[in-house]
Amino acid sequence: MTPRQAVHDRIDLLAGSLLVVCCVIWGVQQAAIKISLDQGIPPLMQATLRSAGAAVLLAWWAALRGQWRTLFARDNSALPLLLVIVLFAGEFLTLYPGLQRTTASRGVVILYTAPIWVAAGAHFLVPGERLRVRQFLGLLAAFVGVGCAVADGLRNGGGSLVGDVLVGMAAALWGATTVAIKANPVLRRLPAVKILLFQFLGSTPILFTFAAANGELHATGATATAWAWMAYQTVIVAAGTYLVFVWLIAHYPAGRLSSYTFLTPLFGILAGAGLLGERVSPALILALVFVALGIRLVNAQPPPARLRPVRRAAL
Repeated sequence: MTPRQAVHDRIDLLAGSLLVVCCVIWGVQQAAIKISLDQGIPPLMQATLRSAGAAVLLAWWAALRGQWRTLFARDNSALPLLLVIVLFAGEFLTLYPGLQRTTASRGVVILYTAPIWVAAGAHFLVPGERLRVRQFLGLLAAFVGVGCAVADGLRNGGGSLVGDVLVGMAAALWGATTVAIKANPVLRRLPAVKILLFQFLGSTPILFTFAAANGELHATGATATAWAWMAYQTVIVAAGTYLVFVWLIAHYPAGRLSSYTFLTPLFGILAGAGLLGERVSPALILALVFVALGIRLVNAQPPPARLRPVRRAAL
């Protein structure tokens, strides 16, 4: 960061607008995956193409900014990055097959419990990030929300318990990836763009291997609509919004930014209903409310310390 780039202490109109746009895009992503699945692109092939395409775009962006040597400099980060890459690949090895088996609306609610897993993991592994009472209540609220979402699937159909569990595993792996980065001093010092690039670059062969083993390296019947939504996942979500979020983290308080993620499940439910015609039941709305409340409580900033007035000595 150059000296001219000021770090803001609050979310202004620009940051708030960018965050809302990102939340809309992230919410639509689950519907995009479902549409591409229905239109002929297998789940693990989608995950492979997404990682490979995003890696190429991020590498190109880094080269344009003259960051190539910095990203590939020796910094003793190989082993920690390998762990993060494996966790990242695991997230998508469970997310895409999970969304194949459940609805986009329920999937997005369950997936965005990831901040809850981050808070729980950081409590044990990251010094100075112990959970307060409010955050424990947030954990409880989020898991009640997941229970409501799973109950909705069991009662109203439109998916399966296996799909819900797979998406829940993806949320836990997403949270574990974040905790691994926060808990490792080497990774904490790395530019966020480097971690993001290596996640996509390193996960590509892992995802490709599983796609090949599962017989999913084909999309002969895929429609133009499927490829358009595949491009949406790769260019707009994986490369575009992540770069925007990295820029926001560099300029605004990360905790305040994270509190906006509660909007994503809302937009995801709307996308599932609008693009896929999924039924929005009262149980799913209740699940959304509990998960959103949990995210807000977990990411709540502690109140600022009040300065005690200094008594002036009597003259």
